[in-house]
Amino acid sequence: MNKTFDNRAWFLVLPVLLLVAFSAVIPLMTVVNYSVQDTFGNNEFFWAGTDWFVDTLTSDRFHAALLRNLAFSAVILAIEVPLGILVALAMPKKGVWVSVCLVLMALPLLIPWNVVGTIWQVFGRTDIGLLGRTLASLGLDYNYVQDPVDAWVTLIVMDVWHWTSLVVLLCYAGLVSIPDAYYQAAKIDGASRWAVFRFIQLPKMGRVLLIAVLLRFMDSFMIYTEPFVVTGGGPGNTTTFLSIDLVKMAVGQFDLGPAAAMSLIYFLIILLMSWVFYTVMTNAGTDRANREGAQ
Repeated sequence: MNKTFDNRAWFLVLPVLLLVAFSAVIPLMTVVNYSVQDTFGNNEFFWAGTDWFVDTLTSDRFHAALLRNLAFSAVILAIEVPLGILVALAMPKKGVWVSVCLVLMALPLLIPWNVVGTIWQVFGRTDIGLLGRTLASLGLDYNYVQDPVDAWVTLIVMDVWHWTSLVVLLCYAGLVSIPDAYYQAAKIDGASRWAVFRFIQLPKMGRVLLIAVLLRFMDSFMIYTEPFVVTGGGPGNTTTFLSIDLVKMAVGQFDLGPAAAMSLIYFLIILLMSWVFYTVMTNAGTDRANREGAQ
């Protein structure tokens, strides 16, 4: 029996494809075009080939900003993922307090990024900010505008306050999806609290943890608004991440060619790192499942 296919349904998807092409593909191709050309103004462009890519990859400025990004993302993941798991484990699973805790966890996620930066900019000021005045009254020399360590600590604490809730909500969704039969079997076997977490809860949270790690890595690696509002990339260049350096190059210096090449390299780094995270965590989960099945 021959089957006939009606492809007219693709016309319903055509508006979406056109919208994606207009909002994503065309700007990307424009950036690619700028990355291989140079201009002296008056809308006159000259072929530059791969010169801007070579200059970016060999630039100490790019390497320093990349290291700052990697360090920031590593610290954020090391804090927010374990903290999110602990908070999710401590949240109630039944009753009216479930709704209360979920609402409280969701509140920081509703605040726009620029507002978060403004809140912490004022919060950390030593003259009018609650945090700054409190630390000053305790005799601590805290100044996120002049001290690089204070600036980094402020940005890290701000990001933890803002985004740990996302990890909590994802982990909590994974926990509540575990059937009660697993806990009943563990109770019958006399399993300890750590054994329940190690062999039941953590494996069942594997997929949501993968999503949490990927989202938090991409967000932290692309962070721009909060550090720009709070520190402006300072003091000096100590909090100048790749995103801030890219904006300075494209908007402040109007170096379109180098900025376009840097943005493409930036995009490829994020894509590559996300693929590595996904591959490693997926393979680890598959190996764990195979070992448990073999046992």
